[in-house]
Amino acid sequence: MTTTGIASSPVRATWRDYLSLTKPKVISLLLWTTITAMFMAARGWPGLWLLIVVSVAGYMSAGSAGVFNMIIDRDIDIKMARTAKRPTSSGLIGMREAAIFGTVLQVLSFVMLWVWGSPLAAWMSLAGFVTYVVIYTMLLKRHTWHNIVIGGAAGCFPPLVGWAAVTGDLNLFAWFLFAIIFFWTPVHFWALALMIKDEYREVGIPMLPVVHGDKLTVAQIGLYAIYTVVLSLMPVLLHEVGIIYFLSAAGLGVWLLMLSWRLYKHVFAGNKIERKVAVPLYLYSMLYLAILFVMGAVDRIVFAHLG
Repeated sequence: MTTTGIASSPVRATWRDYLSLTKPKVISLLLWTTITAMFMAARGWPGLWLLIVVSVAGYMSAGSAGVFNMIIDRDIDIKMARTAKRPTSSGLIGMREAAIFGTVLQVLSFVMLWVWGSPLAAWMSLAGFVTYVVIYTMLLKRHTWHNIVIGGAAGCFPPLVGWAAVTGDLNLFAWFLFAIIFFWTPVHFWALALMIKDEYREVGIPMLPVVHGDKLTVAQIGLYAIYTVVLSLMPVLLHEVGIIYFLSAAGLGVWLLMLSWRLYKHVFAGNKIERKVAVPLYLYSMLYLAILFVMGAVDRIVFAHLG
């Protein structure tokens, strides 16, 4: 009883709390690559109904992966300042409720994609879910610094989902979209990991900066940035895209390499990691991928209309 004689009521989770379980900020870029891939595949407007179905189903599938990630990682999320206030960490949403919510999202997503997209799109979406939850979160994250390299493949499936929903198959260009994201992911994630390596160290997560230090991490970032830029230009050689995409990819790639080089020089000069050096690369890497994919869509639409 409270001092006023009225029993205090337990705090109940709201729809906003359940929404936060799906990691909407993370999903935004995944959904962007899905949608732009649909426009690339269609070489134009993929259709309103298909766009809505794939967007909603894609969000639910990625959101479901986020839910199960929070369930599995609750023990370490509680100890990290960045994740301590998550609904599962704080106890606002119980493990059972979260598991039911995540399962419903995944089942509905699979059915929607199968019925209104294509069976291949549904399987690609499920493959992304399994890669993130099982391969990355359960098998790799706590055991090897290769976790984000291999497990990061989960974020590569969204463009395959979008492409397969439109065409019902996957060609070489679609797999290049997969590969670009695969090699881009370490650049993006390790820039963040450098800034929060102490938190990872405290909870025993073997991220690259924790296991091998800053120098090897920035060297790997530079290497993967080179891979990313080279792969981003390969679709031009396949004649899948034209001059609009080429100029965009080249310009975006130069800046990605410059920021990676800046970080490399800073660390190898004996300086400690500073946010003013790592943050620009982390933030730009997101912008890089978003613009690259939209310019791929613009290029294919423009040249499809030109003939």
